[in-house]
Amino acid sequence: MVLFFTSSAVDPSATIYMGKDKVENEDLIKYAWPQDVWFHVDKLSSAHVYLRMPKSMDWEAIPKALLTDCAQLVKANSIEGNKKDDLTIIYTPGDNLKKQGDMAVGQVSFHSDKRVKRIHVPKRENPIVNRLNKTKVEKVVDHEQERTDRVKQENAEKRAIAAQRKQEEADLAKQRAEEKAARSYDLLFNVEEDLDAPKLTGKAIEEDFM
Repeated sequence: MVLFFTSSAVDPSATIYMGKDKVENEDLIKYAWPQDVWFHVDKLSSAHVYLRMPKSMDWEAIPKALLTDCAQLVKANSIEGNKKDDLTIIYTPGDNLKKQGDMAVGQVSFHSDKRVKRIHVPKRENPIVNRLNKTKVEKVVDHEQERTDRVKQENAEKRAIAAQRKQEEADLAKQRAEEKAARSYDLLFNVEEDLDAPKLTGKAIEEDFM
């Protein structure tokens, strides 16, 4: 089971989710999306909370209010951390999570410590936690099928972008060809008059053609 929450701290709203237990956390680590950001209480046991960022959002520039929502949800779902003040929450992109065979269930490390950020949580903020809990939805997720559908959609979007770019390039090439043809036409039929040539009178023109 996966628990989904909706954060109204940003507009449009953002999706936050977490596993119901440590076994589910294993699947979440394995199937995290490219735009997922993982949150956890530093040095304490807690839920693995994920933020599914909009594609336009960068993990290093997550709005402060949204970071606070994620951090409060992590704190509230830590047995020990929920009782303490002045906690540190760590977060990193999902693709930075590293799972090795000898690790315990739910345990992770990082490919790069430089891609791990921290946020300080002075205390639990019940209004935030209550707001998020009111949006909680529990779902059974077929992670493999979800990944297949996501990859298929992403590939379709890439093909559409490539087709649009190809059409734009063809339109531009056609426009340039038409402009070049127009310039050649103008040069052919707009020969400049020779100002130094003698001016012919009407009679001279007649004689010139006789």
